[in-house]
Amino acid sequence: MKLLEGIRVLDISTVIAAPFAAGLMADFGAEVIKVEMPDGGDPFRRLGPYHEGQAMRFACMGRNKKSITLDLRTEKGKEIFLQLVEKSDVVIENFRTGTLDKWGIGYEAMKLRKQDIILSHVTGYGQTGPYKNIPGFGTPATAFSGMTYITGYPDRPPVSPSFSLTDYIAGLYTAMGTMMALYHRDALHGKGQEIDVSLYEGIFRFMEILCADYDKNGIIRERKPKLNGTSSPGGTYKTKDGKWVVLVCSTDRTWEYLAGAMHREDLMTNPLYETMRARVTNDNSLDKIVSDWIGSKEYIELKEIVDKAGVPVNLVYSIEDIFADPHYAARNDIVEMSHPVLGTIKMPGITPVFSETPGEIKWVGPQLGEHNDAIYEGLLGFSQSVCAELHAERVI
Repeated sequence: MKLLEGIRVLDISTVIAAPFAAGLMADFGAEVIKVEMPDGGDPFRRLGPYHEGQAMRFACMGRNKKSITLDLRTEKGKEIFLQLVEKSDVVIENFRTGTLDKWGIGYEAMKLRKQDIILSHVTGYGQTGPYKNIPGFGTPATAFSGMTYITGYPDRPPVSPSFSLTDYIAGLYTAMGTMMALYHRDALHGKGQEIDVSLYEGIFRFMEILCADYDKNGIIRERKPKLNGTSSPGGTYKTKDGKWVVLVCSTDRTWEYLAGAMHREDLMTNPLYETMRARVTNDNSLDKIVSDWIGSKEYIELKEIVDKAGVPVNLVYSIEDIFADPHYAARNDIVEMSHPVLGTIKMPGITPVFSETPGEIKWVGPQLGEHNDAIYEGLLGFSQSVCAELHAERVI
């Protein structure tokens, strides 16, 4: 039995954060029905990169989901949606705040059909507040969260993440919040509820250092290409053979390991470096010492030394490095799946790993409307003639 077997999720969202949340639940056995517009479906289906003209990302984002088409803007579509709600546990959506209510299929309408339904909202700025109606996208939300301001070099423009980090983090919060609500409903009080996830707040939750430092010290943390200023030594360094590595010494013990690996035990008793506070204060001089030592070693030699000593150092991996790494292979972090157009496609595996109820990738992202018959005829009991009529009317 799968971990979430028996849980049915209606994924009426598009693009990244909310569909990712639904996909995480699908990985562990939830029946996720992806509801898409008949005229093209989720725009994510058409996002690059491409191979021979075929968009590839939906293969992973849509994996383990069932795809049906349904136009929620039509009266018949709304009624069919509410019939689906009656047979579901969770709805995940990311329309602009208030859209479902405007269409007459918001939370109150859902509760009339399924009293304990759980509705998870994902928007840029949340369901409340003066910005609630502003469209939300990952990169602007990252800037709003405070993360972009502190990322990069002080003499250059701020740097946004090169992929949709904020969306994926919001997706994690959505999946976690949905599971909490399911536990509250099924194990405690029997009640459904709404979950309000914004894109920016997931990142902002990581900013306790900035909050405390500004609140008590009035410090506005600025950009620098190193760690956050609470530990030293640490950062990105270049080896003799041109490899980039990352080092962090966030405890006194790891600092002692590093000093030993460098054969610089004298640094541990030097007043400039003997405590974490002293090392942070004198980070520039210590950074030069560490940088020179790493720069004198080729990567393979360095890695052997630091691993033996217990110093946390890692190569800055490219995707090529990841594909070649035996640890990724041993943990099934990359899986190869059959694809109806591409033949096969590789994608990230399932995380976390459960000992008794592991997740499973059963199929890649389905074709648009692939499961219409199974859902409309099998779940809702519609006849073939009714489905044909709905299709002719472009409701499905």
